Amino acid sequence: MGVVTKRSSMTFFSDAADHYSHRVRIVLAEKGVAVDIYDVDPDNKPEEIATLNPYNSLPTLVDRELVLYEPNVMMEYLDERFPHPPLLPVYPVARAQSRLWINRIEKDWGALIRTILTGKGKEVDEARKELTESLIAISPIFAEMPYFMSEEFSIVDCCIAPILWRLPAMGIELPEKQCKALLQYMERLFDRESFQASLSEAEREMRD
Repeated sequence: MGVVTKRSSMTFFSDAADHYSHRVRIVLAEKGVAVDIYDVDPDNKPEEIATLNPYNSLPTLVDRELVLYEPNVMMEYLDERFPHPPLLPVYPVARAQSRLWINRIEKDWGALIRTILTGKGKEVDEARKELTESLIAISPIFAEMPYFMSEEFSIVDCCIAPILWRLPAMGIELPEKQCKALLQYMERLFDRESFQASLSEAEREMRD
């Protein structure tokens, strides 16, 4: 294991185009955390990351002697370290449900997104179609509450927002008639000050 040098502030090594890095940046912005964010080329990482992180992966979060290298762990740590505003529910049952939703996002959508972004030919078309159909199917739930199954912006929204922001870059256009509630939810997310503050230059270019 590498020796972690003490730092005077929190440091976040981020992939500027990756939705997993983006979800953590949203939490950092939502909490108003003072943090040094370094956009790192995933194909040309500085040696420091390999020293800090045994997997030499992005994102990597450093807070004094603590080094975290799993995005969902980072988000929960930040929510506990900076409790206002809370992003996880107070009660254990609701917290567990939020964690299950995050797990489902990864299982249902994560693999499809990887295929769309890195796959070839027919498999990309099939993944794009499957993700589009899944989003259409889930759209009606956003008519019930302003955020995902909640009256308040939560850690689950932090996971969904980066995916929805990337839909145009993935070649996905949602049908307005079938996805009215989802499209309105997207507007609420993207208009949040914290979301706008979380965007990297590369992410802003995705919507230009």
